[in-house]
Amino acid sequence: MPEKTEKPATETTTAAAEDRPRRRQARGERRITQLLEAAATVFATTGYTAASTNAIAREAGVSPGTLYQFFPNKEAIAIELGGRLMHEMRQSYDEVLSPIDPAVTPIEEAITGTVDRFIEFNCLHPAFFVLMHGPDIPGRIAEEHDALHTTLVTRVETLLAPFVPDAPAPAVTRTAQMCVGIYKAGLELILAHEGAEREAYIQELKDVLLRYLRPLAEGVVY
Repeated sequence: MPEKTEKPATETTTAAAEDRPRRRQARGERRITQLLEAAATVFATTGYTAASTNAIAREAGVSPGTLYQFFPNKEAIAIELGGRLMHEMRQSYDEVLSPIDPAVTPIEEAITGTVDRFIEFNCLHPAFFVLMHGPDIPGRIAEEHDALHTTLVTRVETLLAPFVPDAPAPAVTRTAQMCVGIYKAGLELILAHEGAEREAYIQELKDVLLRYLRPLAEGVVY
């Protein structure tokens, strides 16, 4: 049998020393994820203003001291959670708000696909709506939300443009702003209900957008 070649003790020690920081980093990331998931639950249940670090720690099953090892306060937790959710929402924009060929995809299908995707995201992440629209959200989240809103309007313009090729740019912008406003108003009602009633409000939102956009897509002059 071939003899086993043992690594020098110094090499083994060095490898073990390098591996320890990686393990600690992985544990830290898991703990941060645990705390953010707990914060999402607390924010969605009580709102941002009424939430506390003690409640978040309790929901996560850790001590407040453990929480403070990773976040100095509630605002820092909200900013980290909000940033991650906004990043995920931007990915949704990229996937569903892209130019469409009206000859292939009718306006009804475009509305249904977009609304379903965004409603699904908000129902999976109810804390997103709380953090984006709460009365006392941190200023940094408000600024990032304003940028997200601007991006959304721009992407809706991109989606609408092929349906109204002769419309002037300012008119398309106004239409996109109205669509986003209608969606946000409908979203608040949708999140306030569950089950069959929620589904009914989702359909109402689609119907409202379709009644607004169909005449434009059919060539009604601005």
